[in-house]
Amino acid sequence: MDKQTYFHGTGRRKEAIAQVRLMPGNGTIIVDGKPYQERFPSLIHQKTIAQPMVATSAMNRYNVVVKVEGGGVTGQSQAISHGIARALVMAEEGLKPVLRQGGLLTRDPRVKERKKVGLKRARKAPQYTKR
Repeated sequence: MDKQTYFHGTGRRKEAIAQVRLMPGNGTIIVDGKPYQERFPSLIHQKTIAQPMVATSAMNRYNVVVKVEGGGVTGQSQAISHGIARALVMAEEGLKPVLRQGGLLTRDPRVKERKKVGLKRARKAPQYTKR
């Protein structure tokens, strides 16, 4: 059995898709060729991205390289988190209960609702005028 160089995980949230590669290393997270702190300056997004690594104490054991596209900043950060969690399970099957309990392996199914005919938006009806 040959040694695999990296573990792959795909994360999704709304319209965002993140392709994650997990390699043995010192804990750097690179998103689209930049450090994740530079790509996501908000502290909330940074914590979201690092959450699976912190929950499993794997921060200093793996390097993460991510390609992310589509969606907004929040959706992308949550997609990256989902992808990292999936890649960690591929790397170490024993981490699955910890990640499952934290809700990090579950794909959030909520997406934007489509606009309906006769309405202004998905649910907003035109203003009613009595006279």
